[in-house]
Amino acid sequence: MKSRFLRSSLLGLALAVPSATALAAAPQAPTTPPPATDGAAPQPARHPLKGVIIDIRADRSALVVKHEEVPGVMRAMTMLLKVDEATLKSAQKNQAITGLLVRKSDGWWLEEVKPAS
Repeated sequence: MKSRFLRSSLLGLALAVPSATALAAAPQAPTTPPPATDGAAPQPARHPLKGVIIDIRADRSALVVKHEEVPGVMRAMTMLLKVDEATLKSAQKNQAITGLLVRKSDGWWLEEVKPAS
């Protein structure tokens, strides 16, 4: 009885393990890595913005800007927009400006700020 059980177990094992021929013919996963990308993350969308600086919030590296509607993005409103250090230093209350509105992981930013003409 043991030998019949042993034979059937070995037969089942033989059926479950693919042969060397089957392994050689099976498609293999590529061993070379995919082509490298340039590593640059996709850039966030930038939207033209026109507005007026209502307040300068140096403690938050931001400007409070009353801006026109940004079509397809947001209605006209007054909001806090983060800016770089150079923009913060040159900003003046009640100054009309243009710039690019950008949504980043840490909030809304205003880039390429210039006095409106």
